[in-house]
Amino acid sequence: MDILKREDSVSLSEFKKKIDQITTEGINQAFQTSSSSSSKAENSKTGEREEENELLLIENLKKEFEKRFDNLLSDLKRSRTDDNQKTERGFSNKEKSNKKEKSSKSVINLKVPKGTKDHTPREMLIRDQIFKTMTKIFKDHGGVTIDTPVFELREILSNKYGEDSKLIYDLNDQGGELCSLRYDLTVPFARFLAMNSKEYPNIKRYHIAKVYRRDQPAISKGRMREFYQCDFDIAGQSDPMISDTEILVIACKVLSSLPIGNFTIKLNHRKLLDGIFSLCGVPESKFRPISSAIDKLDKMSWEDVRKEMVDEKGLDPTIADRIGDYVKLRGSEDLLEKLLNDQDLTSNQIAKEGLEDMKLLFRYSKVFGILPWISFDLSLARGLDYYTGLIYEAVVEGSAPPTKLDAKPLNKKESNSGTAKVKKTEKQKKGTEDEEDTIDESQIGVGSIAAGGRYDNLVGMFSGRDKINCVGISFGVERIFSIMKSRNFGDDQKSSSGKEVDVYVMSVGDGLILERMEVCKELWDAGISAEFMYKSKPKTQKQFEVVDKERIRFAVILGPDELKSSKLRIKEQVGKQLNNQENHKGDENENEAGGESKNNGILIDRDDMVGWLKDRLKQNQIID
Repeated sequence: MDILKREDSVSLSEFKKKIDQITTEGINQAFQTSSSSSSKAENSKTGEREEENELLLIENLKKEFEKRFDNLLSDLKRSRTDDNQKTERGFSNKEKSNKKEKSSKSVINLKVPKGTKDHTPREMLIRDQIFKTMTKIFKDHGGVTIDTPVFELREILSNKYGEDSKLIYDLNDQGGELCSLRYDLTVPFARFLAMNSKEYPNIKRYHIAKVYRRDQPAISKGRMREFYQCDFDIAGQSDPMISDTEILVIACKVLSSLPIGNFTIKLNHRKLLDGIFSLCGVPESKFRPISSAIDKLDKMSWEDVRKEMVDEKGLDPTIADRIGDYVKLRGSEDLLEKLLNDQDLTSNQIAKEGLEDMKLLFRYSKVFGILPWISFDLSLARGLDYYTGLIYEAVVEGSAPPTKLDAKPLNKKESNSGTAKVKKTEKQKKGTEDEEDTIDESQIGVGSIAAGGRYDNLVGMFSGRDKINCVGISFGVERIFSIMKSRNFGDDQKSSSGKEVDVYVMSVGDGLILERMEVCKELWDAGISAEFMYKSKPKTQKQFEVVDKERIRFAVILGPDELKSSKLRIKEQVGKQLNNQENHKGDENENEAGGESKNNGILIDRDDMVGWLKDRLKQNQIID
């Protein structure tokens, strides 16, 4: 009965009906059996047998009743349990779903992956300026552009980058092809040439695109996992060092055209470097590993590089010291003369070929006037395997070391003792990966901003037979961008939103929405950038606020009275930021146009608007 009391009313009612049914059936069966037994008892010879039959019948009936009762009770309990579980499961799933939704909403970490970065419209103005500057110079030298897939077959990229091959992003197998994201733009270009050598035996190609590397990101050094490269390469036959020198001319033009400060292009030659290795006793099998170690001299001390060569590369300490005597040398034509007079070095045929190439390079560079930017640096090695001749790297001089956003100035004792050495805790070590989030980009040290060299054998590695001589350079856009941004490039010229709008069409009094649209269309058709407010009756003050905030140069002001006379007013909003000479020119233009004072703008004929604006913008080289 206790079990029955725990069931709900509906289940209990149904349960009682079934019990009554069983009981009735049992009684009827007992009555019939009892009657049969009584009849038999009359014919029985003894009363004992009747009593035994009755007792046996009752016992069997009792067992049958209990069996049916237990089965019914089990069915009922099972039914109730299933219903409860379904209900609970429904609530549980709904609860879990709600929790999951809430959890997913609260857990989502709104940030970009490590080594990547969003760029605001204002930042894109800087990047766009970089691309435009480079593209113009590339085209001036006869460059044409191509495009290649962002991922290549893995075998195309394999064994091309030496120790840096571990930085290649491999993709999951799709359709039976093993692919990887491109590491640079040079190897894909070589693959392109191998596939199209007959059509393009000679080509000057430039390519601006993103590349990917599984490097440890560090914004403080301009090192990203996804970043732009701008490449210029010359492929085809050329007498020694002629096309190489033109690449250096292009590099000097690009870097001197961008506001990045003083720069130096470090030069070396792979043949000269290999000749030095051979002269010092380095086994040929270790040429490239030792090159990779020496390439770190711009980041590490000679002691650390020597330790790596000896302890990790297995080089004899005496040989390492002999290498050190050479790779510490740097200079210009004076260093070249010194090396040409080194009889031990010139007795090595490979080194001699490298020195002869460098001699030609300095002669041609003098003609092009780029010697002031060149430094002959024997520590430059370039770790990539595919370089075969001249190698170079451009660095910015005096770039500041990175600082943390919350960094405190060193005390006097620390500042006088050179670089302060602080032992990191385990927690600080773990936080190194997030260091880029706390770097102050206004003070940034980026190292090399462009690099390249000659790679005559790379195309032949794909075709197996067609050798195409190639030389090129790759500009690191992210690093150049970091320098320009740290120098606040464009802060006094561009709007906070990153727009490049020259004219804002506004109205006073009536909204004049149709008239503003007509004027904007006329300006757009004339190639003048313009905007207007998306309000049918905007407030005058609100319109002027937009002009000031966006730093828009000119405001074309429409008024109902002026329009009746086919006139409008033009006001120069940022004239106060121009130099005195420009302001004086502006006053002369206003007087010639019969205008009014500068504060109120000038009143001109409606038909003269486009011509007046074009002349004024052209004076300040805003449009061509």
